Parts: sequence; C-alpha cells; structure tokens
Amino acid sequence: MTDPVIVGVDGSASSLEAVDVAAREAHLRGSSLRIVHAFGIVPGHRPAGGLPWSPADHGLEPMAQGVLARAEERAYTAAPGVGITRSVVAGEALQVLEIESRSASLAVVGSRGLSGFSGLLLGSTAVHLAAHGRCPLMVVRGRPDPDGAVVLAVDGSDAGEVAVEFAFAEAALRGAPLVALHVWNTWSERAYEGPGDPLNAMVADTDQLREAEQHLLDETVTAWQKVFPQVEVERRLVRSRIRPALIDASRGAQLVVAGARGRGGFTGLLLGSVSQALLHHAHCPVTVVRGKE
Repeated sequence: MTDPVIVGVDGSASSLEAVDVAAREAHLRGSSLRIVHAFGIVPGHRPAGGLPWSPADHGLEPMAQGVLARAEERAYTAAPGVGITRSVVAGEALQVLEIESRSASLAVVGSRGLSGFSGLLLGSTAVHLAAHGRCPLMVVRGRPDPDGAVVLAVDGSDAGEVAVEFAFAEAALRGAPLVALHVWNTWSERAYEGPGDPLNAMVADTDQLREAEQHLLDETVTAWQKVFPQVEVERRLVRSRIRPALIDASRGAQLVVAGARGRGGFTGLLLGSVSQALLHHAHCPVTVVRGKE
C-alpha cells in the first residue's frame, strides 16, 4: 500500500472532475483516496486568544459534509472498491493541501473552484503547490484523450529526473504509450524564451547542437526504458519554442508530465516558466513533479 492520493474539493464541477481522476489514480496505485475540504478562516471568526476556529461553530459542518458526501459518491462510481477517507480542515486551501501533500503520493486539484480553490489557475494556488508541495501535483484541465499518450517534457536537468521516473511509471500504470519530447532551439539556454526568434539565432554549428540535443534525449530515456520495458516509447526531438511546442503536444494526450523547473531560469527559482505555461494552457491534465530535496 502506497501513500494516499489526496484531492481538494469545494463542491464545484471542476473539483468533482478532479475527484474522478484522483479516484482512478488511487485505484491504479493500489492506494487509498483522501478527500479534503478546506474552510478558509475569516479573521473576525477567530478572536485573539480564542478557541481554534471550526466549521461546526458556525453551522457550516452540514454543508461541508454534504460536499464531501457528493465527492465520495463520485469517487466510488469512478473507482469502485477504492478505500476512501474524508476530512474537513479549517484553514486556507493553499496551506491545507501543502500540509496534506507531505504524506501523499499524489495531490490532485481541479482547474477552478468556488471558494478555497477559486481561480486556481488564474491565481497563485496551483503555482504555489507545484513549487512547494511535497508530492507531485496533478491539475485536471482540458479534454484528455483516454487513448492518447503520456507526454513527458524532457529538459535534461538533474532535478527533472524524478519527472522522468514519474512519467514512465504513470504510462505503465495506464498501459499507455509515452512520448518523450525534447524541444530545443539555438539559444544557449534551452529554457530561455526571450525576444527574437530562437529558430533563426546564430550558432556556430547547428548540426552539432542538434546531435547534442538528441544525445541528451537518448541518455534521459534509455535507462528508464530498461526499468519499464513494457512501456512503448517515442523519442521526439523538436526544434521550436519550448512552451508553444509542449502546449501543442498536449493536444490528443491524456497527460503531460513536467519537472518543476529545468536547466534555465534564475538560481533558486522553484517553478519555471515552462511548467507554469503548461498549468495555464495545456489541453489535458498536467502533473508537475518537483526534484528531490
């Protein structure tokens, strides 16, 4: 039995779709599902020195339990037999899910919500969880193709190795092919997406650069193919702008997997622009996997 899959719910249609996905993920892993409903604390409800705030103190417990009951019913329908626990937690959704992620194998959230998860992809919640959560974060969005591939964004970074492992394992669990996609251009920093056209930038030897990028892709994939021989892998090398190419690749995919940050960016940056772009614009669910600390 692995650590549970957690899913944040608030009663919105988006969060219930996340429950469906999370239940199936728990079933695939042979783990349990933990459904969490967070109540944001209104400052006026917690006087200085007073008792801890609780939904029950304000007549909100029945509503919260109703939200959880609907979510649990959806989970049982999506994955009959999966073990389920549910919890109402006083606190902002951001902090609650971050704490819950410390003992989870995967966290799942919807793309929009009603209360604590409102504006998830338009605000900072998903970005914060992807950067600070202690387990992979799956954001349920777009229209995934159930017969599509799992797309892995290969960046060649040391931190991205855990994303490679996750993508192979996920493809194996789903019985899906894996597209290992490495996007390159002629800027010296692979993840740089500044002004100008990286396709036409001057380099000393474009053919040599292409060979180096192909070697990076092959080196990244080969070792994990030996660990997961059952996974059919397509190695795809594309010369393009990185973010648009990955977003386009998400069309027809059932999942995109990316590391939290790649080789480019600023030192100390916890979440790169590529991961953020996928969270906002991908056409299917996205899982962001942080490197090991």
